[in-house]
Amino acid sequence: MTKDRPKLVLASASPRRLALLEQIGVAPDALLPASLDETPERNERPRTLALRLAESKAAAGKRLADQDPALEGALILAADTVVSVGRRILPKAETADEAADCLRLLSGRAHRVSTAIGLITRKGSLRSRLVETRVRFKRLSESEIDGYLAAGEWRGKAGAYAIQGLAGCFVAKLSGSYGAVVGLPLYETANLLTGEGYPVHRDWHSKV
Repeated sequence: MTKDRPKLVLASASPRRLALLEQIGVAPDALLPASLDETPERNERPRTLALRLAESKAAAGKRLADQDPALEGALILAADTVVSVGRRILPKAETADEAADCLRLLSGRAHRVSTAIGLITRKGSLRSRLVETRVRFKRLSESEIDGYLAAGEWRGKAGAYAIQGLAGCFVAKLSGSYGAVVGLPLYETANLLTGEGYPVHRDWHSKV
């Protein structure tokens, strides 16, 4: 416990998720990312994959935290984001060709972003939430796709784009949670943390 609040572990290496937490005044006490096989199971739905991976990452973070006495009783927070068109799950692009295929598929059409969060409580129980957001891209020209590939923002991103970066100008319409598309739905995350005794709002006065 720190200042009468539980410690918080973020089981993620994502700088975007860390920045989103910091946006609402939450600073994790430790970052304990876990390396997992994120390959979808046969016929696995996008929302099921997002929930499974978020919960698995939280469990892996818990195992790492248990090795550090200073993190005893910490809350473990994890998340995962899956981009899909229909039931087709788009990869977290690792090559330019893979990214180009994703961008051409997304061009001029709507897709769904499923972001799940998993929180392991101080008592060891697991709480999770799923947020689905619908995003529609403008029709992309080949020069826009080539420019985005050259910028390199697509690397490791679900669906090969980062909405908070250059690809923001590709988004014609968004229905749902912007934070969830970036990587962490803030409304649901804050509610989960508050429900487990983490005072999300307590120190806001000192940040003004």
